[in-house]
Amino acid sequence: MEIHVRKTLRNMNLNIGFTLNETITDAVVDQLIQCDPSLAERSREDIPRTCTANRILAAVGTITSLPVFLKIKNFVDRTLLEESDPSLLNRGMFVPLYKDSEQIYIAVANPWDPTAEDTFSQQFPDLEVTKILAPIAEITTVIETVSRTTGPSQSELDAIEVDDDGDEISDFNVSEKHAEPLAQLVAQIVSDGVKGRASDIHIKCDKGRVHYSYRIDGDMGEKFEIPLKLKDRVDAFLLNLMGLPPEERAKRPGISGRFTVNYLRRSIDMRFERHRTYRGYHVTMRILDKSHFEAKLGVGSLAFDSATLFEMEKVMAIPAGIIVMSGPTGSGKSTTLNAMLRELNRPEDNILTLENPVEDEIPGVLHCDIQPNEFKPMIASFMRSDPDIILMGEVRDMDSAELAIEAAITGHKVLTTIHTPRASQIIERFEQIGIERWKIAQTLKAACAQRLIKLLCPGCKIRKPGLTERDIRKFNLGEEWRETPVFQRNNDGCPDCENRGYLGRSAILEIIPITPEWSDALSKGTLSPYELEIKVREQGILPSLRTSGLKIVKEGRTDLEALRKVIDMSAGD
Repeated sequence: MEIHVRKTLRNMNLNIGFTLNETITDAVVDQLIQCDPSLAERSREDIPRTCTANRILAAVGTITSLPVFLKIKNFVDRTLLEESDPSLLNRGMFVPLYKDSEQIYIAVANPWDPTAEDTFSQQFPDLEVTKILAPIAEITTVIETVSRTTGPSQSELDAIEVDDDGDEISDFNVSEKHAEPLAQLVAQIVSDGVKGRASDIHIKCDKGRVHYSYRIDGDMGEKFEIPLKLKDRVDAFLLNLMGLPPEERAKRPGISGRFTVNYLRRSIDMRFERHRTYRGYHVTMRILDKSHFEAKLGVGSLAFDSATLFEMEKVMAIPAGIIVMSGPTGSGKSTTLNAMLRELNRPEDNILTLENPVEDEIPGVLHCDIQPNEFKPMIASFMRSDPDIILMGEVRDMDSAELAIEAAITGHKVLTTIHTPRASQIIERFEQIGIERWKIAQTLKAACAQRLIKLLCPGCKIRKPGLTERDIRKFNLGEEWRETPVFQRNNDGCPDCENRGYLGRSAILEIIPITPEWSDALSKGTLSPYELEIKVREQGILPSLRTSGLKIVKEGRTDLEALRKVIDMSAGD
């Protein structure tokens, strides 16, 4: 089978269809003329219109040096395909074909879209990803074989009896066809969130209406209506998934919990938060898809530039002390720390975590899922467990801050998160909690801040030759940006990005290493945290949120508006 695949890949032609940007179009036209010199007599604008799709896309295959398949259905590993997300496959227009002990073969329509490679390199980190070009129609046909629709019709929802509370629910499979319309509705809500790469699902009760929406790439999307009469039924269904007794539900103004649903042969953890509102309730479900957890530094959303990765490697090499990652909720702090933990995970080290909840379980690491009221009693027992490296989910109060300080003083490496806008404010936040400045100055080894920035859709982004005077002043940029080519979002979007203009996110990071000199100055009060930030900025040798973000802008992967939404652009370079 493997020999046959390799031979076929080299010999077949290509037939796909997708939107080409200006640079790629020029390269394809050049290749078409090289293959057929008679085309040189036509205008370059006319050549793509006169050539068949086969010829155009064969040219794409030539300039990318990728093998091509006209037909892929006979090479698809059904098990591998069914373990993939149909929505993600459709959006990126790619499918997995076959894998062996060394490689995984994937069919792509657009060879310049990194989504397919990023997806499978994360899912199969030990395998080399080999891309194969295939017609878009072929890829679509394969995706349709695993796509599922689960939503009930309006008439089915209207027919639901509101006085029927149903039975307790277990092992809820959202990718199945459910007989009960209410189960179909909840399955649709959850599965569409998973397929759409949503981080959160919101269900809200307003005056005279109930609706749900998804947070995708940091933005809230379209609201979808739920019949008002089903407000309490949907609420009860979700609470049943958590196994919470009815008598407990009425006692709590806010309900927190977790439940698991099955989706396309994989388990999806749902973190559940519910609180009462004036009009009813507000439910937030955080989607914890474990298949997306195993992020690695330098790959996918954590594809930091070489300078940032170098500084991270230096930070991780520190034998003892505290490494703190700051940023707002949803900025990917925990994802980055867990990726660092994977790099640090060695048989000779005992690694323990204190989390609430445990989101990313790493083999060989002892994870402790604790409640807030259990934290203090756990500290003594935890420290007697002889850890080398400790990950604390978050520094929230004096107890957790003191544990981090004590662990660092006694020779442990501590990784944790905290909520501050800037890296330099981490020290001030520890002081607000109650930790003396000299203690955190002597134990803190790296103050980091992270943001997730939306990426432009490769299929529809718009190129600009440079920035206007207004933009240069608005974003506090230098004059060189007047002639620096940039890309911006297409407000109309395209099918690839579901008309949003953005597709996916990438992390940007700033790092302030606390050197012995700076530690001493902070302890004595001769240097404030803000003055430290200024010194680091003046040196210009360490990654900052602004410089990291502007680099991605120059690379054409995002635009200034997306950058402005996650960091303060008022400060100059």
